[in-house]
Amino acid sequence: MHAPTTVSPSRDDGDRPRDAVPWGAIRQPEDLEELAPGVARGHVALAADPTLRPIISFHGVEKTYPNGTVALRDVNLGINERDFVFLVGASGAGKSTLVRLLIREEGASSGRIFVNGTEITRMPRRRLPKLRRQIGIVFQDYKLLPRSTVAQNVAFALQVTSPGQRHLRAKVEEALWIVGLEDKIEKFPDELSGGEQQRVAIARALVHKPRIFLADEPTGNLDPDTSWGIVQLLLQINHRGTTVVMATHNREVVDLVRRRVIAIEGGRVVRDEQEGQYLKDGEATIG
Repeated sequence: MHAPTTVSPSRDDGDRPRDAVPWGAIRQPEDLEELAPGVARGHVALAADPTLRPIISFHGVEKTYPNGTVALRDVNLGINERDFVFLVGASGAGKSTLVRLLIREEGASSGRIFVNGTEITRMPRRRLPKLRRQIGIVFQDYKLLPRSTVAQNVAFALQVTSPGQRHLRAKVEEALWIVGLEDKIEKFPDELSGGEQQRVAIARALVHKPRIFLADEPTGNLDPDTSWGIVQLLLQINHRGTTVVMATHNREVVDLVRRRVIAIEGGRVVRDEQEGQYLKDGEATIG
């Protein structure tokens, strides 16, 4: 039996948050201005422009699993605030490992990782909830609670990271309005399409207003049109000021959006380009 919801239906247009960008007015990628130029190839982001600073940086990071598999090798990487970055590479190249290290789901074997100026590689477990409140994350498989409504799924993120949150209903409704699902608030996951389920996952990741948004293959289970809608939403999130890092195999999206591209091969960063493409000139395949 489905659990009853405790979050009321969404508000009407007159109650929408004043700073929200209307869903129908999402600007196309070619119209979105570059908000941060990123870093030079092969260097950690210590930007010459003092107004830009890396919100994420990797310094000599390596990850080796107990079975001897080396997932990351000497990764030196910086991502500035408000960057939009694609992580590309073949399966097993190290993209997902990099994402897991950022949320401390796994620990690095060596090297140092900083998030928003704080080193997280040796962060005590008791401080991890505070770190994760700064980061929103979505995956390929949505990870929704099947017996909870859309509203309950989004509220769950706040209840876990910040128990006793005030104005819970308003925050849930705002997050759902941003992703265009204000009319699905009482639906259950099995009543939604794949694209709608991914939007719920995005709303859940946004509800605590993270400074960093990680998307690990968010379009992997979606058709091309639905995938493009998800990418438009991520561009909107970035335009609102959030740093977005998206690991993907979607060549068409990367080539069309032309944002910063970081290519990983064999656990190493082999390419870091502004306005990059999925493949570098002359490549037939990646990895």
